[in-house]
Amino acid sequence: MAENIEHFTLPRPVFDKPVKILIVVAPYYRDIADDLVAGAKEEIELSGASWELIEVPGALEVPTAITIADRRSNFDGYVALGCVIRGETTHYDTVCNDSSRALQMMGMQGMCIGNGILTVENRDQAITRADQTRLNKGGGAAVAALHLVALTRKWGSKSKGIGFKPMGETIQMADKDGIKTA
Repeated sequence: MAENIEHFTLPRPVFDKPVKILIVVAPYYRDIADDLVAGAKEEIELSGASWELIEVPGALEVPTAITIADRRSNFDGYVALGCVIRGETTHYDTVCNDSSRALQMMGMQGMCIGNGILTVENRDQAITRADQTRLNKGGGAAVAALHLVALTRKWGSKSKGIGFKPMGETIQMADKDGIKTA
């Protein structure tokens, strides 16, 4: 059983500048969602970061809300939370696959997202994964987002020399005689 397996966890990241995390939760199963949020808040606060919380109707809306926030606000990272419990129809598969795939695609584009949307067979599995004294996947998702923020900051200052540069930086432009500095 998974309970007997020892899991390694990375040390909590440390930051020299403030970090702001958005927690996006689909509270369809309110008690489970509240426990996930509590775990996420605790880990974020233990890292010295700040957080905001928004609620959306369901797991399919979580990626959309994160995309809107990323385009219109100034968050460093995101924690996606919710719970999808298998029912009698294939809707479960659609919600699990599409929400997970959307979050993964957003991550591949450079967004720092910890995915804590539970996808379980029954309520008992959800309760176990949201338990504050054991696994709490909300806290795990928050730590994942924080580690990605740390990586982004570690490598974020290096320029690959492409795209637009902020005002005040030297810009090289090609002309008929070669490269000149603007």
